[in-house]
Amino acid sequence: MKTKQLIIATLLITFFISASTAQSMDEFKISPEWISKIERLAPSEPSVKNVSKKRILVFSKATGFKHWTIPHNVEMLKILGKKSDIFDIHIGYDVENFSKDNLKKYDAVILNNSNPEGPKRDLFSDLLKMNSSLTDARIAEQAAVYENNLMEYVKKGGGLMLLHGAIVVQNNSLEFSKMTGGSFDYHPKQQEMHVKEVDVNHPLVKAFKGKGLTHVDEPYFFKNAYFDYNFRPLLYIEADKLKGLRKTPKNNINYVSWIKRYGKGRVFYSSPSHNAQSLDNPEFLMFLLDGMQYVVGDLKADDSPMVKK
Repeated sequence: MKTKQLIIATLLITFFISASTAQSMDEFKISPEWISKIERLAPSEPSVKNVSKKRILVFSKATGFKHWTIPHNVEMLKILGKKSDIFDIHIGYDVENFSKDNLKKYDAVILNNSNPEGPKRDLFSDLLKMNSSLTDARIAEQAAVYENNLMEYVKKGGGLMLLHGAIVVQNNSLEFSKMTGGSFDYHPKQQEMHVKEVDVNHPLVKAFKGKGLTHVDEPYFFKNAYFDYNFRPLLYIEADKLKGLRKTPKNNINYVSWIKRYGKGRVFYSSPSHNAQSLDNPEFLMFLLDGMQYVVGDLKADDSPMVKK
């Protein structure tokens, strides 16, 4: 009898493990073939042409959960910059990239899945701990300086683009959340989802041609400043069509991409995507290129806050 119960329990465990990982996408290494594919799929030209070339810092260091797509995003962004011929892409991994003098060199900063460790979720503090012998008190003080440097950079006109997990960078800072449009709460398991446009006529989502984006991803849910809705939403998912929710969301419409102003600067956030397979979609690549043009000020679009509902 005990043997039978053990077999049943083992089968149930196997079933639930299989169900929870069934739609996880396999990691793969960057290869010359993959690079060639992205070069082929990348937009032939930007939405806004005949603009001056802009310098963009792509910060790609994670101190907590390391998304396997970080290096893939680096190569993808290099390709977008080179093929469009309007961006010089510079890759950064060191905390000194957020010094005032260094930030002045760039027209925009892209935070590429720069996840910090939990529960503190303070990227600048983590970076200082890894690369200095400062006391905890001094680290806290200096981390606040770097955070303020980035916020002032955007407020004075710099662009900021956040990819997927980068929304967690300063997750417990309410002021940072107000700048980015929200903080990370949680995500259910990876699953296929249909991401839809909020306004099919908005220039930032024209790449999807009114059809949205269907792919396998982590459905992100947000907290803190997110519920101020102080942004112009671009893409959303419907919570009642998702599996594995931990709690009933406040709203069935869950926004997963938006743009917003912060002072004189512009912010673009895209929760898609956790997986490099999503980069196989040329419409998604165009969406990201348009986001880059928006944050540097070349692509003009309605970024007024939505009406709070």
